[in-house]
Amino acid sequence: MLTSGTKTLSYRPNSELKNGEYLRNYIQNRKHYLNSKRYFDVVFSLLAIIFVLSWLVPIVAILIKLSSRGPVFFVQKRVGFLGRSFNCLKFRTMVVNQEANSKQAEENDPRITRIGRFLRLSNLDEFPQFFNVLSGDMSIVGPRPHMYKDCSEFSAVIENYRFRNLSKPGITGLAQVKGYRGPAKDFESIFRRYQWDAFYVRNSNFWFDLRIIRTTAAQTISFIFQLLTPSKDSHQQEQEKFYRKFLMQARERMNIFL
Repeated sequence: MLTSGTKTLSYRPNSELKNGEYLRNYIQNRKHYLNSKRYFDVVFSLLAIIFVLSWLVPIVAILIKLSSRGPVFFVQKRVGFLGRSFNCLKFRTMVVNQEANSKQAEENDPRITRIGRFLRLSNLDEFPQFFNVLSGDMSIVGPRPHMYKDCSEFSAVIENYRFRNLSKPGITGLAQVKGYRGPAKDFESIFRRYQWDAFYVRNSNFWFDLRIIRTTAAQTISFIFQLLTPSKDSHQQEQEKFYRKFLMQARERMNIFL
């Protein structure tokens, strides 16, 4: 069982989301936080659109067009706040294909283009979602939005999985900074993501959001910096892999006592 300093980070098979009284109390008790979160989302997304997307979109658009035929943006119906549907924006990272709305991306997926692989690994493919934040469909921080197919499948194996929909979906989230990115391959990865998402829903606050944003920014900058630095020999790479694995295992053990 994973634990935290405030609450036990474990799965509780109850029916919180189905309880209308719980929902009303949840929103009422967090009214000030939710208002301040929305103000922050609007200001942050406007700054990102004006100072980053204004020059990033034209550059990425050219690279996407050069890599494959199709639109610059990929628009997909996703599950949002309280299960409401919205159009989620992303830079297109795959060749146009009929399985885009039903099949998750896989490791070494042949559908992913060369520029698409970089965009995915650096999380730059998510940047158009600042428009979703500005429109109110998403937040800067929150559980990642799922395709309807994934949400249905995950709900079938984890009771009350839709509890995570009590929070607006985010560009980044607690599960992502904890290392749970990409496709959910098995029950373990689905369950772990749900644990972190549910923990965030129950414990979210303004300072918690800022910590997640700071960690996400550091991870993204670190990845881009690694791409720009000279490649290392195989021995150094193996050493780094060993230490990363060791640190991940140590962090998981520490989570037991935190």
